[in-house]
Amino acid sequence: MGGCSSSPEMALSPLESNRSSTIDRQLERKKFGEDGTVKLLLLGAGESGKSTIFKQMRILYGNNPSNDDDMRFYGTTVRANIVVAMRKLLVIMRKIGLEQSIDEETNAAKQADEKTQDMPLREAYDLLIAYLVDKTERITLEDSTPQDGSKDWVGFSQRAGKTVCLDSKLFLKFVEPISILWHSHTMKLAWAKRAILNVNESHKEYFKDLSRIASPDYRPSTQDLLLARVRTTTVIVEKFRIDEIDFEMYDVGGQRSERRKWIECFDDVDAVIFVAALSEYDQNLEESKRTNRMVEALELFRDISNNPAFVDTSIMLFLNKKDLFAEKLLSSDIVAQKSFADYTGPAKDFDSGVQYFIDKFKECLMDDDYSENFIHVTMATDTNNMEFVLEASRTIIMNANLARSGFLGTD
Repeated sequence: MGGCSSSPEMALSPLESNRSSTIDRQLERKKFGEDGTVKLLLLGAGESGKSTIFKQMRILYGNNPSNDDDMRFYGTTVRANIVVAMRKLLVIMRKIGLEQSIDEETNAAKQADEKTQDMPLREAYDLLIAYLVDKTERITLEDSTPQDGSKDWVGFSQRAGKTVCLDSKLFLKFVEPISILWHSHTMKLAWAKRAILNVNESHKEYFKDLSRIASPDYRPSTQDLLLARVRTTTVIVEKFRIDEIDFEMYDVGGQRSERRKWIECFDDVDAVIFVAALSEYDQNLEESKRTNRMVEALELFRDISNNPAFVDTSIMLFLNKKDLFAEKLLSSDIVAQKSFADYTGPAKDFDSGVQYFIDKFKECLMDDDYSENFIHVTMATDTNNMEFVLEASRTIIMNANLARSGFLGTD
């Protein structure tokens, strides 16, 4: 744009200023079609945090789940998530031979004559193995009453499905042995190997709060909603109105089996938010055990960023789960991963690790002018962090799209 500036003599009257603002808003809306809607597409590999960002939009812009049906759905899901995580950790214990450690820890507690828990560690382990892993013992959903006889507010949400409801029931029945095992030294050894079976790392927050989640009057908190893992198997659309502009955000499943549905959302997209989990550099895909998750994310980003359908589309890169990445670096070296053996930065250094992966993603781009402003290192479960990131992204997306349309100068 030209270098014209306003002078006191050229100042607009209040009426003229109001008309100018109205015209500016109309020009913005014109760019985004007749209905003035900005279409945002959330893409990325499975479990990268896309749905958490989607939920943050709901929290920040007024569509957060609040009715009883929604809350019971998430309550059931949270409890089931704990059982799924514990089931995987039990399998890891077997896989790496930690049963001897269970016995040693149990015997040590007996010798110390500890009276802090009613159930020995070995008994808790055997009980959970029988019901959660081997399933030599079973329960049904028929009896939904907690053991203490009180009425449970969450109950079981039919929306969650039978399997999730059954896991929720298992949680209520076995919350004591789950707690005993979680607080054991052996569990710390298993947790250090959690990448073997892709245990959801965020769910450790649930394990820290088992008594609250097991309470008969439990209602999920906002943080519970954000951490809840619900696999996306359909295209979910949410509408938001921000500063008189309408936005539509599309969330789609990230697993390979779900990606065939992505093409349905590619038309008339104003911006793509691509989400990759920093913490998954040492994990493999559920659906392809030999494929590194970060490698999969890089290849997917390459395909999306160079797709002709997005040639005039702003593509934001969210490198997510920075908190889990920082924690994992302390025990899992980047350079130890075959796919990232070219890492030359210091071990356990957060900033060097982040920059390494930023460079890896930028290598996937054909556009050498890709702006650093389009890259954000995020923690999707932190509402304050996401509020800042989403606001910055919204401004960048709007300005970039307006510039491409000729409504905003690029000089």
